[in-house]
Amino acid sequence: MAAPQNTIALVFDYDQTLSPRYMQDDVLFPEFGIDPAQFWKKCNTLVKEQQWDGELAYLKCILDYLQMDHVTNARLTQLGAGLSFFPGVAEMFDTLPTICLGHDHELAGVKIEFYIISSGLKALLDGSKLAPKVKAIFGCEFGEDEQGHISFPKRAISHTTKTQFLFRINKGMLEHNQDVNDHMPPDQRPIPFENIVYVGDGPTDVPCFTLMNKSGGQAIAVYNPDDASGRSFRKCFQLSNHANRVKHIAPADYRQGSHLWLLLAEMVRETADRILRRRTEERESSTVAAPTF
Repeated sequence: MAAPQNTIALVFDYDQTLSPRYMQDDVLFPEFGIDPAQFWKKCNTLVKEQQWDGELAYLKCILDYLQMDHVTNARLTQLGAGLSFFPGVAEMFDTLPTICLGHDHELAGVKIEFYIISSGLKALLDGSKLAPKVKAIFGCEFGEDEQGHISFPKRAISHTTKTQFLFRINKGMLEHNQDVNDHMPPDQRPIPFENIVYVGDGPTDVPCFTLMNKSGGQAIAVYNPDDASGRSFRKCFQLSNHANRVKHIAPADYRQGSHLWLLLAEMVRETADRILRRRTEERESSTVAAPTF
């Protein structure tokens, strides 16, 4: 028997997508007195001169800077409460489902789930105001030593491995002890790719944008409208106009009525209506009329 497939997943990158600031700049560096310029210089040196993977270089530098402070994951989670977001982000998680889904959708079991996939620190996101509003958060993680202090990267999520988590959402395998490579027929996957919308901000989201394009999902690239340099916009313009990675770009303004809000709302409505039509057709095709006299 096929899975209901009545869930719509809205999946977001974090840095520069939900927030105008990198999470480290927002709460980590100020807390521990870290000079951002020196931090990123050290990271770039590892990447360019020693060929480190970017995410591992960044995690190593965090450990190097924080080792004297005996930081725990719990403390990082506390700091996450101070994360800041683009306008309308916090409200969107509550208002979008209310406005986009009608009574008929609810009767058919149509629902929206939110996810975050980030190369940033999961512990920070776990403490943010967004955590209670999302189904799952995937991000880089630190293991802890016997004293409970962060000691070594436990999980690193790069821009290429982000796609693994889209497959986890697609298959409903949200726990790391579930093997996402297990075969699952398309009709058994709880959230087909055509029910997924992915929102990101630039080149690091290209693998996810590409997967969405090839698998029938939808994608939006967002830019910071307050970036006076125009660099944020140009990244999205290149992805849309030249690289053909996304069909839609929009300012990262999540307030009701904004360009981005209208795109998300229309994508959700169209998907919800398609699910409703399919459920209605399935019910009608399986109904056998009673004999008449």
